[in-house]
Amino acid sequence: MQWPPVSAVVPARDEAETVGETVGSLLRQDYPGTFNIILVDDQSRDATAGVAREAAAALGASERLTVISGRPLPAGWTGKLWAQQQGVEFACSMPHAPDYLLFTDADIVFEPGAVASLVARAGHEHLVLNSLMVKLRCKSFAERMFVPAFVFFFQMLYPFAWANDPRRETAAAAGGCMLVRRDALQTAGGLAAIRGALIDDCALAKLLKPQGPIAIALTERAHSLRAYPSVHDIRSVVSRTAYAQLGYSPLLLAGTILGLLLTYIAPVALAVFAEGFAQFAGIFSWAVMAGAFRPILRFYGMSALTSWLWAAALPAIAAMYMAFTMDSAYQHARGRGGMWKGRAQGNISELR
Repeated sequence: MQWPPVSAVVPARDEAETVGETVGSLLRQDYPGTFNIILVDDQSRDATAGVAREAAAALGASERLTVISGRPLPAGWTGKLWAQQQGVEFACSMPHAPDYLLFTDADIVFEPGAVASLVARAGHEHLVLNSLMVKLRCKSFAERMFVPAFVFFFQMLYPFAWANDPRRETAAAAGGCMLVRRDALQTAGGLAAIRGALIDDCALAKLLKPQGPIAIALTERAHSLRAYPSVHDIRSVVSRTAYAQLGYSPLLLAGTILGLLLTYIAPVALAVFAEGFAQFAGIFSWAVMAGAFRPILRFYGMSALTSWLWAAALPAIAAMYMAFTMDSAYQHARGRGGMWKGRAQGNISELR
């Protein structure tokens, strides 16, 4: 097999705490072809760029890392996509432009063979997008409560089998790891076509699926270092994009709340307060949802007993996600939607 050239594009804003490990893991890839890293320092207020350079120098691979100083954010762009766009522009200007672009984040650590595996599958299946949902950090109480549920809800919204089926319109990707064929991206209009998207990964998947097959899967070969030590940290992340996911529609917000109430809260109410068949139906529904949730909990390393306890708590977790979604709408109304590292981006229209 002739291994095509690949460039990793890493947007980084105030990521000094984790970017060194990310850069190091990318430079330690045993990829047989040409592989380089383009890190876009998105006007960081810390030592992000310096830490990245030090990590490359420590491995004797400074020549494989390019650090770009990000330009000011123009109107109509979200911050991450603008940083990625600058990385793509640099990659395309190189004497030998890469065949593939690996979009990843400055908190993701890859096992040494991860990139080769991504490229091999993309080539074998002729994928224009090969995405992996990296294993998120799941150590604090808040992370154990909300992270597996986030993955569970994501898979309900975007069933992976549907996203991977070229006959279906469902398109999904996970922003921490997206291998994209450069020519397909250019044909689709480039990142400029989705420049205002807050949920940039799924927007990219939707953009690229008409160009050819896409794929998404869970992985244990890459993981996130980003910590969410408290419930407030989780709330901030969900509130940043939840209302955008609903197209900023009050009607869809109301429908979502009603759906969550009927799906997750009503069975508990029936199980506790009803009698006869209604109570049995509530208990049965509660058990079914717990059983469906348990495989993700096991994926995140929870024991058999612990996984059943957290699975039984799914209705309460869903209720908190419902509250976070309502808060997302409230923050949008205040003009603080999409808040991330000092930028409010929620008033940028999602491009379809």
